[in-house]
Amino acid sequence: MVDQIVTLFNVHGQGLYFGEAVTESEHALQCAYLAHEAGASPKLVAAALLHDIGHLLHGQGEDIADHGVDAKHEDEGAKWLKGHFDDEIVDCVRLHVDAKRYLTAVRPGYLEDLSEASKQSLKLQGGPFTPEEVADFEKREPHFKSAIQVRYWDDQAKVVGLQVPPIEHYRPLLESLLLN
Repeated sequence: MVDQIVTLFNVHGQGLYFGEAVTESEHALQCAYLAHEAGASPKLVAAALLHDIGHLLHGQGEDIADHGVDAKHEDEGAKWLKGHFDDEIVDCVRLHVDAKRYLTAVRPGYLEDLSEASKQSLKLQGGPFTPEEVADFEKREPHFKSAIQVRYWDDQAKVVGLQVPPIEHYRPLLESLLLN
């Protein structure tokens, strides 16, 4: 499984990250780096690294949102990781889009601080949560706070030229977190 993840990053992660000025791999590696620098648990570092793995799996073009399509990368990624990693990691992958929708509903100024690409994808993903969706998210998702933290790192991980460790740096971490 870890070999497959490394291969996905190396083979499919070189495309631009959906309207941003960094590649998909750069974005994911920056996200993991930010998690590590914040003192996050190993599971959250892994979740930060893997949160967009669905983009590397679905093979859609970098301009998919421009065509009005939501590839549901969060669901595809979570489904692919399920059974290989702990529920907290998988849930962070599955919930990082909902975390954006949640934060736009509950955090004043959050929407305005999103990049233009994130605002565009937010529209395709259903927009900000309603008050009922906020309450449901908090009630039904045991890892929603972890997903929100991954979301914050996700939002920051778009820095052109930021030097961070390569994917191979995370191999031991991922291997240590495998369920089987």
